[in-house]
Order: sequence, then structure tokens, then C-alpha cells
Amino acid sequence: MGPLHGLKVIELAGIGPGPMAAMLLADLGATVLRVDRREPAGLGVPRPQKYDLLLRNRRSLPLDLKDPAAVELVLDMVSRSDVLIEGFRPGVTERLGLGPDECLARNPKLIYGRITGWGQDGPLAQDVGHDLNYIALTGALHAIGRAGQAPAPPINLVGDFGGGTLYLVIGILAALQEMRVSGKGQVIDAAMVDGVASLMTQPHGTFAAGMMSNERGTNITDSGAPFYDAYQCSDGKWVSLAPVEAKFYAAALRVLGLEDLLAEQWTRDRWPQAKARIAATFLTRTRDQWCAAFEGVEACFAPVLTIDEAPQHPHLQARGTYTEIDGVTQPMPAPRFSRTPPDKPKPFRPWVAREAGEILGPWLDEAAIASARRAGVVE
Repeated sequence: MGPLHGLKVIELAGIGPGPMAAMLLADLGATVLRVDRREPAGLGVPRPQKYDLLLRNRRSLPLDLKDPAAVELVLDMVSRSDVLIEGFRPGVTERLGLGPDECLARNPKLIYGRITGWGQDGPLAQDVGHDLNYIALTGALHAIGRAGQAPAPPINLVGDFGGGTLYLVIGILAALQEMRVSGKGQVIDAAMVDGVASLMTQPHGTFAAGMMSNERGTNITDSGAPFYDAYQCSDGKWVSLAPVEAKFYAAALRVLGLEDLLAEQWTRDRWPQAKARIAATFLTRTRDQWCAAFEGVEACFAPVLTIDEAPQHPHLQARGTYTEIDGVTQPMPAPRFSRTPPDKPKPFRPWVAREAGEILGPWLDEAAIASARRAGVVE
């Protein structure tokens, strides 16, 4: 059932980082109930529900949170929950009557997780923004890209999910551990700008040491070095090469027939020429031919696979890294657990009135559910 079996989580419906945090907790066995809006509010990018994979492993309860009776119902469920997740702008849940003060008054042991881009306070707290803006402000975007080119917007992994979701989940799990000692809950302020700044810890040290410059595409791990880059092959496909250590670089150069480049591995003014020679060599064969040539060689080499190719790779197939759920290929839960492995994920199941007892049972007794239905709070 997963290592978080028995943990009960209320998720106030949002987009991106909040839903993924709820998904990760649910993937690991937590029982998560998503409190949706009665009327669709155009959250995020519209897509058929079966493809919104961040909603997997949980049920939903549509409520009108402008109705005081609906707010009271949520507070009743909060009193029997371990965690609440919300991703609104600062002050929104307070205006709804579901802020930290109200929730912790009902349940002093509650972990109240808040995820925003800019944080709960500061001059930008009320500003709109998206992943790209958060990684821009923290220096991460400026560092990504090739020499002489504009910053390259990565897909929204760095801000939304790296600096946002994962830091929220870390905070929730840490607060749950502390609550076991103190018996008290607390509020988690997970700001994507804080999380991305934390992810940039190593670059800050490297920059301070004079080993990294502000000129992107000229450093060791940003495509500046010939031994850390992606190279195109004769069929238009790509491979990755990352033999930073001399022994791995030597092995790679033997396969490429460019052994003479090893002596100048750390001569930076020779990097452009070395890259040009390596690039020209990779263009002489297809990606599959290079994969065969590097098979079994300790050279830090891997093909650059597309989203649809990755699940077909033999290594990822052997590990069961991907699965198919409701006809949609998607990643399995991570990480792995030796004694309490989680179940295979289940697709999101929206509210069904006849299943009210099953959906709300972990939080409300039959009388409370019946009362909410009579009052029209629950459809």
C-alpha cells in the first residue's frame, strides 16, 4: 500500500506544483481527496481528464467554497486530516475561511502546505507568474543556454516541479516528523523562488570560486566543454556525452578516434576546436550506430530519447520505470521501497454521488455525509 499508507490529505484544487505534490503523496500510499470547484474555472491548460496525469490516485469532491456550509464541511474534514495542500495566491484561503488559523484551530496537528511562485510575503507576493519567471529571477534561466544565444526556456521542471513540488513535499514530510515529537502542526511556505535558489547552491559556490562565469555556454556543464554536451548524428538524432573524468573522456575519445584531444581536456581556449571535431565525428554515423559503438564502454554516453522513445528503452523496461494506465503511458511512482512498495497508480476518479460513502468515508461518518447531501453542499 506504500510507505504513506494511513496518511490523510486534503488538496484544494489548483494547477501544476500543488497537484503534483498531492500525486506524489498519493503515489506513496496516502489517501488524498481533491476538493474541486463546482463550476469549472479553466484551471491550467485544458485537456481531456484522462491525460491530466497529475490527478491520478485520488478522488474528487466538487464544492462551492463561497458557500459557508461547504467551508464548514471542509473544516470538518480538516479535523480528521494530517495534511492540507493549497496553491492559491497569499490571502485567498484566509478570505474563504480556510486559512491556517481556522484549520489549525480545528486540528492543531495539521500540516498546512502552501505552494506559490513568489512566497507568502515580499514585494512580489501578490504578482502573477509562471515557472519561467521564477527561474529568471533566481539566476537559473540566465545560466541555461548556449554561448552567444538567448537564455533557453526549459520545460517547467526547474521552477514548478523541482523548486516547487519537491520542496513542498520535503517540507510536509519534515513537518510530519517534527509533529511526532512536538505534537504540533505548522504551516509550510514553499515558494518556487526559494526552491530554485536552493537548487542553485552548487553553482553559487562554483561561481564564487571563480570556476564558473556568467557567460552561459562557456562552462563545464552548460555546453561549454566538449566533454559535456549533446551531439547530432547523421540521421538527425542526438546523443549525450558527459565524460568529465579523464579516464572516461579517454575511453570516449578512443571510440571516436580522437585520442589526441585528451591532453587538452582542461585547456579552455581549445574547447571550441575540440567540440567542432567531436561534432563532425558524430555526424558520420547514425544514433543507433553510435549506441552500438559505445556499448559496454565506460564513457558516460547515452542516446537522447524522445518522450515516446524513453519507455521503450531496455533499461527502463527492465526496471518497470513506466506503465500504462487507462491507455496512457506514464511513469511509475518513485523512489523504490524494499518493504512497503506502493501499488500501481490508478486513474483519477471524479465525484460520483452514489459513491459518496466510499469517497468521504475516511473523513466523515454516514450521518455527516447524509446531512451534507440534504443541505445541497454535496451533490
